[in-house]
Amino acid sequence: MATISTAARSADYIAHPDCQDAPVSTVARVAARALAVLIVVPTVEAGAADEGAVELADILSADGHRAIVVSGGGRLEPRLAASGAEMMRLDVASRSPLAILRNAFILKRLITQHRCTVVHALARAPAWSALIAARMAGLPFVTTWYNGFREQNIFKRFYNGVMVRGERVIAVSNQIADAIATRYSGASGRIVVVPARINFDGFDPALVTPRRVAAVRSAWDIGADTRVIVVIGRILRRKGHHVVVQAAGRLKDMGLRDFTFVFVGEDDGRSSYSGELWDLVLATRTSDVIRIVGQPDDVPAAYRAAIAVVSPAIQLGGSQRAMLEAMAMERPVIASDLAAGSDIVLAPPTVAEDRMTGLSFRSGDDGELAAALIRLLSAPESTRLAVGRRGRERAIAKFATQDSAAQMLAIYAELVQSRI
Repeated sequence: MATISTAARSADYIAHPDCQDAPVSTVARVAARALAVLIVVPTVEAGAADEGAVELADILSADGHRAIVVSGGGRLEPRLAASGAEMMRLDVASRSPLAILRNAFILKRLITQHRCTVVHALARAPAWSALIAARMAGLPFVTTWYNGFREQNIFKRFYNGVMVRGERVIAVSNQIADAIATRYSGASGRIVVVPARINFDGFDPALVTPRRVAAVRSAWDIGADTRVIVVIGRILRRKGHHVVVQAAGRLKDMGLRDFTFVFVGEDDGRSSYSGELWDLVLATRTSDVIRIVGQPDDVPAAYRAAIAVVSPAIQLGGSQRAMLEAMAMERPVIASDLAAGSDIVLAPPTVAEDRMTGLSFRSGDDGELAAALIRLLSAPESTRLAVGRRGRERAIAKFATQDSAAQMLAIYAELVQSRI
């Protein structure tokens, strides 16, 4: 197999007329021997779709196939380069109809230049361009849902609908699959659940020394006697951080002390939510028990520094990578019913307490979250440790296997074979 350059190229290069297009018949012949998947994602900066692009590139490269990733770029590019993927920079995040159409023609040229066999879109705006390009090239089109998109009106439903136009519609959790099937009954026969594959190599409690944990707590300016609750998720309204602030206010009003919530999600600064969040912190007088610190340098140690990890999402999410990493670090998790389903977190009353790996609460209900926190904080240490151990066992057993990789490759191969 020829070596592929890992240097990211611009859209101007992609659209350069000097590069000759390969005949479609050539693309079909190559498909019978190897896969070349065009993966289209807004950025490779942070978030589930961004990590998903890297995961797909790893899966393809590890099996001797090619991944061509088109995005606006981001800090995950070195990981893509390490996987052997070829990267192309293009603003595919734009919702402008003109930009979508222009990008479609650029993607079509890229498909023929690289003899792509499948087009895989990981988000809505790029999916529109990718769909048009795939149709022009006569290639299979695949989409992946990493969360449940809101549908406030008919226009939003139409915009979201591109994500069910693929020959295969990948859902990363049973919750997401059920939501898609409910909203789009015609897609039911094309929905496939493929859980995220997580690399837990660095997430082993035995590898995290007390010194690393102490360094994290020091960076957060939190004393050794203060109980830390880590809150995961980027600083976005749909991640539900405001629910945690309200729950923190309830805990203070009840007289609880010696606890601090640490928000470790990234804030891209593109919305007013972070400002609104601070206004709420001041209004609830919880500034002494709230830290907004951003992504920690030592993520495994950050989880080990916590007594529990909370995911308070108020919008349907998929397989939460951060939650699974926390579980791998033997930390009990508290998740809203939209943050994770029973395929990830085992919680009463669905299971008996001696099987639970965490607790669940109704999304948006700060009272239920406060009650869950009190229950966990007041539990004996032996109980919390047992919950954490079961969580690690579940995360490793379900999400550290190669099953999802084999499943994804089989989907690609089946679609390619159907076009030959």
